Amino acid sequence: MRFVQFIETSQNEYLWVLETQNMGYAFVWNAHRLENVYWGAKLPYPADYLPRELPFDPLGNWNFARNTHEEFPAWGDYKFNEPCLKVRFGDGVRACLLDYRDATISENGAVTRLTIHLQDEHYPLRVRLIYDIYADYDLIVRRAEIENVGGEAVEIEQILSAAWHLPQRDAYQLTSLSGKWGGEFQLQRVELPRGKQIIERRRGSTGFDSNPFFALADGLAQEDDGEVWFGALAFSGNYKIVIERDAFEHINVSGGIHDFDFRWRLDAGETFVTPNFVAGYTAAGYGAASRALHAYELEHVVPRATARQPRPIVYNSWYVTEFDVSLENQEKAAELAAKMGVELFVMDDGWFGQRNTDRAGLGDWYVNRDKFPSGLAPLINRVNELGMEFGIWVEPEMVNPDSDLYRAHPDWVYHFPNRPLSTGRNQYVLNVARPDVQQFILDFMHDLLGNNNIKFIKWDMNRHFSEPGWMDAPEGRDRELWVRHTRGVYAIFRQLREAYPNVLFESCSGGGGRIDLGIMQYAEQFWMSDNTDPYDDLFIQEGFTLAHAPLTRMMWVTDTNWLNGRSYSLEFRFHLAMMGVLGMGADITRWSQADLDKAAELIALYKDIRETMQFGAFYRLRSPRESALSAFEFIHPSGREAVVTVFLSQSQFGYFSTNVRLAGLEPNTRYQVDGWDEPWSGQALMQRGLPIALKGAFISKLIRLARV
Repeated sequence: MRFVQFIETSQNEYLWVLETQNMGYAFVWNAHRLENVYWGAKLPYPADYLPRELPFDPLGNWNFARNTHEEFPAWGDYKFNEPCLKVRFGDGVRACLLDYRDATISENGAVTRLTIHLQDEHYPLRVRLIYDIYADYDLIVRRAEIENVGGEAVEIEQILSAAWHLPQRDAYQLTSLSGKWGGEFQLQRVELPRGKQIIERRRGSTGFDSNPFFALADGLAQEDDGEVWFGALAFSGNYKIVIERDAFEHINVSGGIHDFDFRWRLDAGETFVTPNFVAGYTAAGYGAASRALHAYELEHVVPRATARQPRPIVYNSWYVTEFDVSLENQEKAAELAAKMGVELFVMDDGWFGQRNTDRAGLGDWYVNRDKFPSGLAPLINRVNELGMEFGIWVEPEMVNPDSDLYRAHPDWVYHFPNRPLSTGRNQYVLNVARPDVQQFILDFMHDLLGNNNIKFIKWDMNRHFSEPGWMDAPEGRDRELWVRHTRGVYAIFRQLREAYPNVLFESCSGGGGRIDLGIMQYAEQFWMSDNTDPYDDLFIQEGFTLAHAPLTRMMWVTDTNWLNGRSYSLEFRFHLAMMGVLGMGADITRWSQADLDKAAELIALYKDIRETMQFGAFYRLRSPRESALSAFEFIHPSGREAVVTVFLSQSQFGYFSTNVRLAGLEPNTRYQVDGWDEPWSGQALMQRGLPIALKGAFISKLIRLARV
């Protein structure tokens, strides 16, 4: 099958048609600009994608909206929508006019790439628009490369990855993911108003309050039905996604690096590459959009060396000791964790420097000899003897004012001279845009990983940026720090992963503050939220899974939640944490033997269904936003098994009873369902539904279905 078709419609007009299994995407060069003419369901014939002009333009010369479909609008001529490119040339000219040069098509396994080559009509500036077509997932991944082929610098004032254009509909529903610390990934769904809506981050990292994801749906779309256009940006620093709906019902979505406080000096011979912007279309609702992104992430984004490696069950000892770590209390927790069947023991904050509170020691990455007189080796050896791997917590991008590192290198933090320097969580942000800071982080991480048998790193980042001064930056590059910091983090991860391919990484940022497709290339999993309350997490994980695969989601089983004080059964806590990568963070040194035994049973169950929960297709059957009962389903990649998790927050009038209709099963195949003597057909389970009856508050059930 050809995924890209090129049609020369006239001497100076060309049409490109990009197709996937179910999606069509088409744009033309019309002798003036590159314009999108279609994005939606795949059409039968190439000619169906040709632009259709009205017999006459009812607005004539007064048609102010005629430029709104440009694939990569550069600022400088008669158009007024959000530009993807805004530059200033050496002579002060701030208008960029791009002309078409040629196009190339290449194949690389499952990916077909179309590259459009553009160049400014007068100045030596080249632009390459790259379209990677993932036909199996109905996705296109776009980015741009801006190359200065002249002899003097060009200043980039705004650079986005792509602009997307949706067809006209009577109404669109915008879905975004907002939130706060402890309440990340809250699903927000509104009718798209006229004007400009911005999903953005301007604090240095992806953030709690928004996520670089969007979905625009026909107003009638549901979880399992209806047209949805969706996308996600692969960048972990300041970003913006701009959704525009004008008076003529043109819908544009553009996104990339945020222009807030940003400039980039593009010297002669240099190329700037934007982050990837992934987008797709489905006619099968929000659930199908999520599963397309999940499949793409598992096959093409998460680190390749470990992509198909089942994620281990983690125990983190933070709630046992907090900063008061020692060889003795860590060994005690490790022994209990091993008896329950845990596979990876992680020691959290407090093991290094003078780190007895969060006010000191951050940045001094040497083992505290008062706590570990013989270093980390005795603890690691004991953990390994117990049959577990060992992991450890670090926060490399931060420093306490009360630390040897800051006293030696006060110039290494972002700051402005003659201005106060703010602390957040009693710490400053290291300037990872600086090569010497990057090297410092690499050196201590090489020392840590090269001299200890460590198989897991929990990489934290607990503070937003402030006072973003880089006073000794190369001339004209001080406002590049927003991008260079993120690129510096990526570069460190790349080198560490190359040197230690068997080490797993978890991205944490005060909870879910840095979760996106950019950092996902380097970290196997994310700490979803510091809020480990199971009921709250039903809502957090619903939004999380809209954009990200369950395989990348780490959640702990903890004790009574310190945020709200609610208590839950072990089953409820475990069933929720099983919906992704299972972790534990409870103070198990205080647990009864009965609870330890029950936890061991639940961990054994998770090991039995782990492949289904981590790699299976995921379905949101019933939302916690819509009723007291929520339900979710996982189907093993082979189809041999399905697992359904059901959660009841409360029942009224005695009990809660309903039928939960399943999804994604083979209609004519029979399934043996836990608790039922006779097997059910997939069609019966999807149409009649699975009977569920529960009573009480915070009750859960995990139901397994085996293909007969």
